[in-house]
Amino acid sequence: MSNEKTFITDVELEKSNDKFRSDENVTINVKFAVMGAFREAFNEKNWERAYNKHDNTFKLKYGVRLYTGGLRKREIGKPVDTYRKAALFWTRNPKLTQMAEKKIWVQIAKNFEPFIPKNQAEAQEMLLNFNEKIEFKASDLGSGKHKVGAEVFVSWLKHDYTDTFDEKTHSKEIEIEITNRI
Repeated sequence: MSNEKTFITDVELEKSNDKFRSDENVTINVKFAVMGAFREAFNEKNWERAYNKHDNTFKLKYGVRLYTGGLRKREIGKPVDTYRKAALFWTRNPKLTQMAEKKIWVQIAKNFEPFIPKNQAEAQEMLLNFNEKIEFKASDLGSGKHKVGAEVFVSWLKHDYTDTFDEKTHSKEIEIEITNRI
Protein backbone atom coordinates (compact mmCIF):
# COMPACT_ATOMS: atom_id res chain seq x y z
CA MET A 1 0.00 0.00 0.00
CA SER A 2 1.26 3.44 -0.87
CA ASN A 3 1.30 6.52 1.34
CA GLU A 4 -1.22 8.16 -0.97
CA LYS A 5 -4.70 8.54 0.46
CA THR A 6 -7.92 7.11 -0.99
CA PHE A 7 -10.62 9.73 -1.62
CA ILE A 8 -13.92 10.42 -3.37
CA THR A 9 -13.48 12.82 -6.30
CA ASP A 10 -15.68 15.85 -6.93
CA VAL A 11 -19.31 14.88 -7.06
CA GLU A 12 -21.03 16.20 -10.20
CA LEU A 13 -24.75 16.72 -10.68
CA GLU A 14 -26.16 16.73 -14.22
CA LYS A 15 -29.71 17.83 -14.91
CA SER A 16 -31.66 17.24 -18.12
CA ASN A 17 -33.19 20.78 -18.14
CA ASP A 18 -33.03 24.03 -16.19
CA LYS A 19 -36.82 24.39 -16.08
CA PHE A 20 -39.46 21.77 -15.37
CA ARG A 21 -43.25 21.88 -15.29
CA SER A 22 -44.78 20.87 -11.98
CA ASP A 23 -46.39 17.80 -13.61
CA GLU A 24 -43.03 16.47 -14.93
CA ASN A 25 -40.42 14.22 -13.40
CA VAL A 26 -36.95 15.63 -12.70
CA THR A 27 -33.97 13.35 -13.42
CA ILE A 28 -30.56 14.15 -11.97
CA ASN A 29 -27.41 12.11 -12.66
CA VAL A 30 -24.92 11.98 -9.81
CA LYS A 31 -21.35 11.17 -10.95
CA PHE A 32 -18.30 10.52 -8.79
CA ALA A 33 -15.33 8.17 -8.50
CA VAL A 34 -12.99 6.73 -5.88
CA MET A 35 -9.38 7.66 -6.62
CA GLY A 36 -5.99 7.38 -4.96
CA ALA A 37 -4.24 4.53 -3.17
CA PHE A 38 -6.98 1.89 -3.42
CA ARG A 39 -7.51 2.42 -7.15
CA GLU A 40 -3.79 1.81 -7.71
CA ALA A 41 -3.75 -1.20 -5.34
CA PHE A 42 -6.68 -2.87 -7.14
CA ASN A 43 -4.43 -4.60 -9.69
CA GLU A 44 -3.51 -8.06 -10.99
CA LYS A 45 -0.49 -8.47 -8.74
CA ASN A 46 -2.56 -7.80 -5.61
CA TRP A 47 -5.45 -9.96 -6.88
CA GLU A 48 -3.02 -12.90 -7.12
CA ARG A 49 -1.63 -12.28 -3.64
CA ALA A 50 -5.08 -11.86 -2.07
CA TYR A 51 -6.44 -14.97 -3.82
CA ASN A 52 -3.54 -17.04 -2.47
CA LYS A 53 -4.46 -15.80 1.04
CA HIS A 54 -8.15 -16.74 0.47
CA ASP A 55 -9.20 -13.07 0.40
CA ASN A 56 -11.17 -13.49 -2.81
CA THR A 57 -14.22 -11.21 -2.47
CA PHE A 58 -14.35 -7.45 -2.06
CA LYS A 59 -17.61 -5.70 -1.17
CA LEU A 60 -18.02 -1.94 -1.51
CA LYS A 61 -21.08 -0.19 -0.06
CA TYR A 62 -22.15 3.17 -1.43
CA GLY A 63 -25.08 5.55 -1.31
CA VAL A 64 -26.41 8.72 -2.89
CA ARG A 65 -29.00 11.10 -1.44
CA LEU A 66 -30.42 14.22 -3.07
CA TYR A 67 -31.54 17.14 -0.94
CA THR A 68 -32.95 20.62 -1.44
CA GLY A 69 -30.71 23.45 -0.37
CA GLY A 70 -31.44 26.36 1.86
CA LEU A 71 -31.75 26.63 5.62
CA ARG A 72 -33.97 23.57 6.04
CA LYS A 73 -32.46 20.83 3.91
CA ARG A 74 -34.76 17.93 3.13
CA GLU A 75 -34.29 14.73 1.18
CA ILE A 76 -35.90 14.42 -2.25
CA GLY A 77 -36.29 11.39 -4.49
CA LYS A 78 -35.53 7.81 -3.52
CA PRO A 79 -31.98 7.49 -2.14
CA VAL A 80 -29.57 4.93 -3.60
CA ASP A 81 -28.10 2.55 -1.00
CA THR A 82 -26.44 -0.47 -2.60
CA TYR A 83 -23.28 -2.53 -3.14
CA ARG A 84 -20.67 -3.40 -5.71
CA LYS A 85 -18.76 -6.61 -5.42
CA ALA A 86 -15.50 -7.92 -6.89
CA ALA A 87 -14.90 -11.67 -6.90
CA LEU A 88 -11.43 -13.06 -7.66
CA PHE A 89 -11.30 -16.35 -9.56
CA TRP A 90 -8.83 -18.72 -11.17
CA THR A 91 -8.97 -18.89 -14.98
CA ARG A 92 -7.19 -20.50 -17.93
CA ASN A 93 -8.45 -17.90 -20.38
CA PRO A 94 -5.32 -16.28 -21.91
CA LYS A 95 -7.37 -13.29 -23.16
CA LEU A 96 -8.14 -12.18 -19.62
CA THR A 97 -4.88 -12.12 -17.69
CA GLN A 98 -2.33 -9.63 -18.98
CA MET A 99 0.53 -11.17 -17.02
CA ALA A 100 1.21 -14.50 -18.76
CA GLU A 101 2.17 -16.55 -15.68
CA LYS A 102 -0.77 -15.21 -13.63
CA LYS A 103 -4.10 -17.01 -13.67
CA ILE A 104 -6.25 -14.91 -11.32
CA TRP A 105 -8.89 -12.54 -12.69
CA VAL A 106 -11.83 -10.52 -11.35
CA GLN A 107 -15.57 -10.38 -11.88
CA ILE A 108 -17.38 -7.15 -10.94
CA ALA A 109 -21.04 -7.13 -9.91
CA LYS A 110 -22.77 -3.77 -10.45
CA ASN A 111 -26.36 -3.62 -9.20
CA PHE A 112 -26.20 -7.39 -8.77
CA GLU A 113 -25.37 -7.95 -12.46
CA PRO A 114 -21.97 -9.64 -13.06
CA PHE A 115 -19.42 -8.34 -15.59
CA ILE A 116 -15.99 -9.68 -16.51
CA PRO A 117 -13.73 -6.76 -17.51
CA LYS A 118 -11.30 -7.09 -20.43
CA ASN A 119 -8.36 -5.46 -18.62
CA GLN A 120 -7.24 -4.10 -15.26
CA ALA A 121 -8.16 -0.47 -16.09
CA GLU A 122 -11.69 -1.50 -17.04
CA ALA A 123 -11.99 -3.46 -13.76
CA GLN A 124 -10.96 -0.37 -11.77
CA GLU A 125 -13.43 1.76 -13.73
CA MET A 126 -16.32 -0.71 -13.25
CA LEU A 127 -15.77 -0.97 -9.51
CA LEU A 128 -14.83 2.62 -8.66
CA ASN A 129 -16.66 4.94 -11.11
CA PHE A 130 -20.28 5.77 -10.29
CA ASN A 131 -23.14 7.28 -12.29
CA GLU A 132 -26.46 7.08 -10.47
CA LYS A 133 -29.73 8.43 -11.85
CA ILE A 134 -32.24 9.74 -9.31
CA GLU A 135 -35.75 10.76 -10.34
CA PHE A 136 -38.40 12.67 -8.42
CA LYS A 137 -41.60 14.59 -9.11
CA ALA A 138 -41.16 18.32 -9.72
CA SER A 139 -44.33 18.89 -7.70
CA ASP A 140 -42.46 17.61 -4.61
CA LEU A 141 -40.46 20.85 -4.65
CA GLY A 142 -43.25 23.28 -5.55
CA SER A 143 -42.97 26.16 -7.99
CA GLY A 144 -40.02 28.54 -7.92
CA LYS A 145 -36.23 28.23 -8.02
CA HIS A 146 -34.63 25.49 -5.93
CA LYS A 147 -31.07 24.52 -5.12
CA VAL A 148 -30.41 20.78 -5.21
CA GLY A 149 -27.34 19.04 -3.79
CA ALA A 150 -26.16 15.48 -3.25
CA GLU A 151 -24.48 13.59 -0.43
CA VAL A 152 -22.52 10.45 -1.34
CA PHE A 153 -20.77 7.88 0.81
CA VAL A 154 -18.49 4.93 0.08
CA SER A 155 -17.17 2.33 2.52
CA TRP A 156 -15.50 -1.08 2.66
CA LEU A 157 -13.72 -3.30 5.17
CA LYS A 158 -10.01 -4.17 5.44
CA HIS A 159 -8.54 -6.54 2.85
CA ASP A 160 -5.08 -7.81 2.01
CA TYR A 161 -4.43 -4.92 -0.39
CA THR A 162 -6.32 -2.08 1.34
CA ASP A 163 -7.30 -0.68 4.72
CA THR A 164 -10.82 0.12 5.91
CA PHE A 165 -12.41 3.08 4.15
CA ASP A 166 -15.48 5.10 5.12
CA GLU A 167 -15.98 8.56 3.63
CA LYS A 168 -18.87 10.92 2.98
CA THR A 169 -18.83 14.02 0.78
CA HIS A 170 -21.20 16.59 -0.72
CA SER A 171 -21.64 18.03 -4.20
CA LYS A 172 -21.91 21.65 -5.21
CA GLU A 173 -25.55 22.65 -5.42
CA ILE A 174 -27.26 23.17 -8.79
CA GLU A 175 -30.33 25.29 -9.42
CA ILE A 176 -33.52 24.14 -11.08
CA GLU A 177 -36.74 26.03 -11.66
CA ILE A 178 -40.22 24.55 -11.33
CA THR A 179 -43.01 26.36 -13.17
CA ASN A 180 -46.71 25.76 -13.57
CA ARG A 181 -46.24 26.03 -17.36
CA ILE A 182 -43.40 26.46 -19.86
